Amino acid sequence: MITIEKYKLVEEKDKIILKDIDNFNPKDIFECGQAFRWYKEKDNSYTTVAYGKVLNVKKEGRDVVLYPTDINDFNNIWLHYFDLERNYTAIKEALSVDPILEEAIEFGQGIRILNQEPFEIVISFIISANNQIPRIKKSIESIALNYGKRIDTNLNNREYYSFPTPWELENVELEEFNALTKVGFRGERVLATSKIIANKDLDLNPIFHMTRDEGKLELMKLPGVGPKVSDCILLFAFNKDEAFPVDVWVKRVMEHFYLKEDTNVKYIGEHGKRIFGELAGFAQQYLFYYARETKIGR
Repeated sequence: MITIEKYKLVEEKDKIILKDIDNFNPKDIFECGQAFRWYKEKDNSYTTVAYGKVLNVKKEGRDVVLYPTDINDFNNIWLHYFDLERNYTAIKEALSVDPILEEAIEFGQGIRILNQEPFEIVISFIISANNQIPRIKKSIESIALNYGKRIDTNLNNREYYSFPTPWELENVELEEFNALTKVGFRGERVLATSKIIANKDLDLNPIFHMTRDEGKLELMKLPGVGPKVSDCILLFAFNKDEAFPVDVWVKRVMEHFYLKEDTNVKYIGEHGKRIFGELAGFAQQYLFYYARETKIGR
């Protein structure tokens, strides 16, 4: 199943073009709730900031254009970031034996799970708790603007900043941080988590080699990281494909189609892992996007 997606790669000046590629729609990828640092442009392309780089992603027919970049950055960053060594056609075929998922997959056919920077994802999903996406995006951009480093590009006449490291946040004063970023009660959790990671009281790197359950226990030592947030972090930064985050939309869609009654969130997560197995994270993304966009169960 884990075979590379079929496409032809073409390098032009400052561009990489993925020719005739399936399972890649920038709208589905960036608007399915897994990432917060993207801008939708007037031409319906998306500009994102990741790994200290700025990239515009545009769908042109069956091709995807990545700009500005080159083959070195593609191989070292974007190949992994866009999960391009994974065969999503095989994943979709395996999940589509479930008629509900078949419909959800058709709706979000271009989703790919991004492999994002662990510390940024930890902080982003701490901020996401009981929050709305526009506010989350604005807060994360404010954190980058005030504490990250400016990225040398003038793409779309906009300034871009890298997300700060834990060492750049560990000594920030709470009052200043909250005033600049508007994260509210989450500010204390963000700064405490940054200090814990900066001091290596918790090392994120070993989580790559842990099981999903081991990783959850480790991440939930951090302030503001509970079962749902830990599963998001595991799925979007640590390659734990069996993680099944349960937010309000996943709760609604699982109750509406599978459980037929109001159900404890913990049980929903266990149920999702049990029925979807090692592909639970992919199932979750298709179901979440489908439920949120069509307002299922509302």
